[in-house]
Amino acid sequence: MNVLTKINPQPLFNYFEQICKVPRPSKKEGKIRQFLLDFAKENGLKSKTDDAGNVLILKPATPGMENVPTVILQTHMDMVCEKNSDKVFDFDNDAIEPMIVDGWVKANGTTLGADCGIGIAAQLAVLNSEEIKHGPLECLITVDEESGLTGAFALQPGFLSGSVLLNLDSEDEGEMFIGCAGGIDTLATFVYQKEEIPERSSAFKIVVSGLQGGHSGDDIHKNRGNANKIVTRFLLKASGSTSLKLAGFNGGNLRNAIAREAFAVVVLPESDSVNLANDFEQFRAGILFEFERTEPKLKLELEETEIPGFVIDNLTQNRLLNALVACPHGVLEMSSRMEGMVETSTNLASVKFIADNKIQVTTSQRSEIESRKYYAAEMVETVFKMAGAEVVHSDGYPGWTPNPDSPILKTVVGSYVRLFNAKPVVRSIHAGLECGLFLKKYPQLDMVSFGPTIRGAHSPGERLNIETTQKFWVHLVDVLESMK
Repeated sequence: MNVLTKINPQPLFNYFEQICKVPRPSKKEGKIRQFLLDFAKENGLKSKTDDAGNVLILKPATPGMENVPTVILQTHMDMVCEKNSDKVFDFDNDAIEPMIVDGWVKANGTTLGADCGIGIAAQLAVLNSEEIKHGPLECLITVDEESGLTGAFALQPGFLSGSVLLNLDSEDEGEMFIGCAGGIDTLATFVYQKEEIPERSSAFKIVVSGLQGGHSGDDIHKNRGNANKIVTRFLLKASGSTSLKLAGFNGGNLRNAIAREAFAVVVLPESDSVNLANDFEQFRAGILFEFERTEPKLKLELEETEIPGFVIDNLTQNRLLNALVACPHGVLEMSSRMEGMVETSTNLASVKFIADNKIQVTTSQRSEIESRKYYAAEMVETVFKMAGAEVVHSDGYPGWTPNPDSPILKTVVGSYVRLFNAKPVVRSIHAGLECGLFLKKYPQLDMVSFGPTIRGAHSPGERLNIETTQKFWVHLVDVLESMK
């Protein structure tokens, strides 16, 4: 059943609901790509794709606007696929289930995909409209933004012809973004030896859940709990007072999401069970007090479980736990160039037992300053190298240096003031946008990013504010018409 067809503006929300029905995990964008190409064909619009799978849909200028510079409307087609642990859902095949709750659109137990589905919906609504006046349009929808900016990296010179780019991937209405942080991932791998489990042992599972999580760029400064950090703190504490042996660790998922949930399985002599329980209750009380204001739904549980097949060797266990405790997480520096903005940060994203007796730790670093981005990565690398891990870095991506004198910025700000009688905030964003990569390939681009208010992106709590979406749509239309 369609639930968004009665919300204005239409057809914006109608297109968004259609997009919700199309599975679009990162690196599995085939279905949404076909949906976009079919849309172009049905509406008599030219379209093309490149080798990476990026889609470009073109629309000629409306009469009288032929001499306006070509505007690129840009979004990405993939979404972050996160769900609550008790939600049965297949992101490869199932449709997102949108709901309206107190003026917001959210999903039933999963991420909503408003990042960047509402931007795609805006592109389609503009392309379909016969009333909006605009110059030549190019709608670019890239692949795999969320897990590696693959589409932006692969974009080749000559695919686009526009000189102005409106990025529709921002999440704070009333804020215009003219810069973003660059980023790099740092992965550490430990190799362990399997050991047999002694007789008369008990096994326990430590579970941390209920955290807000969130975007590792937008939310990194909000003092939210990191499930990997919390589990590790207890493991290190308990290993000092019991003969605890680690058998498993699974925490976090995506490199650009703050870990919401994590669990570890440990084995110890039956005689140590009481000590473990006592340590846990003491630790639990302290952690709940630490996060009582920022994480009111935090849960810490200790439950007896089945004896696993093995435990890891003591040397690797000690190195892993000490490295995870020492590994920085959160804000490293605030910006000296833009007040109130995070300059440099790092995210302890995930800890996973993987194949071949390996444990992989994924972290990501961000900064508006390239040298400090690499310094943050070197800091994390040093921690894990000292612990005997093998460390590699991703290629990273560049930031987008702000240009306060941008002509399109003046147009966008002037439109907002005229429409809403309020001056928007102009700022840079700590999250990564594809704009830095576009600028590297197309240095002539004049760019600005804006969008409606989205909260809880990259988590099942993701929600899209309806009122600000209406303002975003009015603003976007007016900007296009003002280009003349």
